[in-house]
Amino acid sequence: MAKIAVLGYGTVGSGVVEVLETNKDSIKKRAGKEIEVKKVLDLRDFPGDPIQEKIVHDIKEIIEDEEIEVVVEVMGGVEPAFTFVKQALEAGKSVCTSNKALVAAHGAELLEIAKSKSLNFMFEASVGGGIPIIRPLNQSLTADEITKITGILNGTTNYILTKMSREGSDYDETLKEAQKLGYAERNPEADVEGFDACRKIAILTSLAYGSTVNFEDIRCEGISNITTVEFKYAEALGCAVKLLATSYRKDGKVYAITAPFMISNEHPLYNVNDVLNGIFINGNVIGNVMFFGAGAGKLPTASAVVADVVDCVKHKGKNVMTVWSSEKLSLGDADDEVWRFFARVKDEDDARVKVRDAFAEAKIVEIAETSGEFGIVTEAMSEAEFKAKTEGLNLINRLRIDDTQL
Repeated sequence: MAKIAVLGYGTVGSGVVEVLETNKDSIKKRAGKEIEVKKVLDLRDFPGDPIQEKIVHDIKEIIEDEEIEVVVEVMGGVEPAFTFVKQALEAGKSVCTSNKALVAAHGAELLEIAKSKSLNFMFEASVGGGIPIIRPLNQSLTADEITKITGILNGTTNYILTKMSREGSDYDETLKEAQKLGYAERNPEADVEGFDACRKIAILTSLAYGSTVNFEDIRCEGISNITTVEFKYAEALGCAVKLLATSYRKDGKVYAITAPFMISNEHPLYNVNDVLNGIFINGNVIGNVMFFGAGAGKLPTASAVVADVVDCVKHKGKNVMTVWSSEKLSLGDADDEVWRFFARVKDEDDARVKVRDAFAEAKIVEIAETSGEFGIVTEAMSEAEFKAKTEGLNLINRLRIDDTQL
């Protein structure tokens, strides 16, 4: 029997316990032995819950317990999670986590500690919830050179944008509904400002290219300035508006960005709606592959965590190699990235003449629902060039256009 501990008995932690109990027979077959939760760390008590007899309030009771061979960290945040995980590894215990903040900040360091002790640090659930993506990048796609990763990596923002598009509701109204339904936190900043998705693309990019990408170095924009008007233009253009987290290699450099984009109905992520996530990967040998499913939620996320636990039990005493060094990967200058752009322009003075002078191939877009403005779709150009060309224009908003197609 393999004995494990769970740090945090919240949504995902309780899900891990539930999955282990619900599927204990099939999990035993796959792991080669029964897996039992021996201890659960939480500040709270849970009277009336069978888990109470396993609750401990001091991490030492887990670190010093020689019977515990795998620790599941589902507390969230960087501290004290990092300290606890590092202590567990140094005490000879493998660790599985769903904590994207921890992995983005300290993934390479924790992987190195695990490798030095023939242990494992696994984090499948940290990016796509129940969607398998870490393992495919680490194992299935190792024969490929990854050229691009593009994902809808946050269910909260995808729900908000989908509902705004379908129902014409405004951002504030839709956010309140998402909070009421439990899709958005009381403080939704990490989601709606793009930070959550940005951390996830930093993890995927680090794995794809083998060196550490700091999420703070990635240009990150959220969805809080998206209005119903952007969706009316998008509809006229046969497009959807999605928050994309993207990284790609071009001319020997790696670029990354998290921001709202317009995507055409031929884009592989066009039909990824509501709280679902989708991840599109291009490799130089395999071509295009797509991963789609529940990117969050109690049981989907817990399922991915338990899959990592099974891997740790099966590979006890053996490190499953992950290519991710602590050497920093310097990203290409975000101002050099090339896109087509959509922009809303105030229809004043000689704005249309200025647009024609600045953009030789600009497409003017007008919709009946608006007045005092018009839209433009530009030819492909760098971020810096677009900024320079629009200095004399009164822009209301602008979105990049991702032309990726299957």
